Amino acid sequence: MLAIGLWGLDRGGIWGDEGVTFLVGQRSVPQIWRFLHGMDAVHGLYYLLMHAVLAVRPDEVVLRLPSVCGAAAAAGLVAALGVRLARPRVGLWAGLLYAVTPLTGHYAQEGRSYALVAAGVAAATLLLVRALEARPSRWLPYGTVVAVTCLLHELAVLALCAHAVTLALLRAPGRVWAGWGRAAGAAGLVLLPQVWVSRRQSAQVAWLVAPGWEQAGQLLRDFAVAPHGPAFWAAVLLMAAGLGAGRTGAVAGPLLLVPPGVLMILSQVRPLYHERYVLYALAGASLLVAAGADRCARAVVRPRPHHPSPVHPPSPVHAQSPAHPPRPARAPYPPPPAYPPRTVRATAQPSSPRPGTGATPGAGAPPSPAPPPSAPPSAPPGAGGPPSAPPRTSVSRAPVRSRVALAGVLAVGVVFVHHLPLYRYDRSAAHRPENLAAVAAVAAREIRPGDPVLFVPSVWRLTALAYPQDFSGARDVALRESGPASGTLSGLETTPEQLRDRLASADRVWVLAETRVLSAPADPGDPTDRAKLALVGEQFEPRAQYVRGRVTLRLYVRRAAQGATSAPPAPPAPRPSPARR
Repeated sequence: MLAIGLWGLDRGGIWGDEGVTFLVGQRSVPQIWRFLHGMDAVHGLYYLLMHAVLAVRPDEVVLRLPSVCGAAAAAGLVAALGVRLARPRVGLWAGLLYAVTPLTGHYAQEGRSYALVAAGVAAATLLLVRALEARPSRWLPYGTVVAVTCLLHELAVLALCAHAVTLALLRAPGRVWAGWGRAAGAAGLVLLPQVWVSRRQSAQVAWLVAPGWEQAGQLLRDFAVAPHGPAFWAAVLLMAAGLGAGRTGAVAGPLLLVPPGVLMILSQVRPLYHERYVLYALAGASLLVAAGADRCARAVVRPRPHHPSPVHPPSPVHAQSPAHPPRPARAPYPPPPAYPPRTVRATAQPSSPRPGTGATPGAGAPPSPAPPPSAPPSAPPGAGGPPSAPPRTSVSRAPVRSRVALAGVLAVGVVFVHHLPLYRYDRSAAHRPENLAAVAAVAAREIRPGDPVLFVPSVWRLTALAYPQDFSGARDVALRESGPASGTLSGLETTPEQLRDRLASADRVWVLAETRVLSAPADPGDPTDRAKLALVGEQFEPRAQYVRGRVTLRLYVRRAAQGATSAPPAPPAPRPSPARR
């Protein structure tokens, strides 16, 4: 997983959400604390972590390294779960499946908290299984990991619902429920202040919509090791088979189904669903596929019992004689050291004991006949005689298990190689919603020194803040107070009257805006942003524009004086980004 995460980590640019992490992470701790009171409280602990990380080197590779490490840790923890719940090959397959799933690689290369949250939930699930097996149960590590994971993203609390279903399926005793309840309650108390603050910031997710069957199907395709084709359907069938895999199904099934299901149901009332918020449920999918494959392998490669027969069968008369039942093979008695060896025939009668010497072996009872020539007694190793046949089941099953495990590894490798173009495309900047570096490169090439720039909405000012060298010659005419000074992300802006005065002497102005805002009939919801576009549309006309994903950089020039005979030009055709496919 570490190699897959590091592959193509430097995409040559960051996108919008990564830009927020990059900017907030570079602020001081008091500035971050003030910022969290007005925005992104749900990511507070993650921003504090990134503050320490970006202090080492503020660039996009370092920005994504924590996510790479989180994805690698999650893959290892999924493998450990498979080993503990089932057997080593299930853990090996589950870890590899988690690592090569395209959705894992996508968020492993994104400077956000979701890969770390997935690792935290996997660790908490492993600690849950250990607590169920320990005597007495140890719940302090479990509660600590759950609390830290929920502070990284509060919707990780839905994993507790999955763990509760697991306890019910495993019929945990009352003492286990009591210990788990105390740990979960303590984690909830730690999370309450963050939930109270983030509820006041719910407008940040107002763009989400209620999920339907289409979103559910997309989540299933994203959680499978392949999004389409025979590999997808094979993964779905193996997931279904894995649900009946004993303890593995009882742990992995709720982890896969409960958090997305609960969030989708709640989102029918208040939309909160996005697949990245339940990325941690992917661990359940990988475990179920591996467990289902193991069940199929055991059904196909079932060892045949083998009962070794003696080299020479005994005579029928001796075998059926009721007076001489067969005895298990054992080493022969050593010859008595006090007497010289003598030959005793099978038909000889027992002799009387010598006076003063005590009873000889077998005295006082009918003598045991000598073994027939057709069934010689077993001899110790090295004493000669025909060797006994080794039991086939104990010798031949180990190579079979190794071959089955290797076959599963090769199958995962074939799927990975088959979908290599998909993995390669996912590591390109064109796969993200926008590439702020590409927008900044256009600005550095086209904007003249002293040209005014407007950002619509103002959050896209993060493009200039993330790449200040490319906007060094531009004038941010709408900015009144910077983000760090005002405790906001992109700062506070001036009034429409002051903006009109600042643009009075400008012959041209650049607008960096979200593409949908510049496309009719969509209008920005903020009154200040509407005033910006109204002022520009009243005094200026579009001349050129450059589209980079969700972001458009458009040049406006001042309209000609009234009475001019020239007709207003048509809106410019968008120039597609050469980086997009």
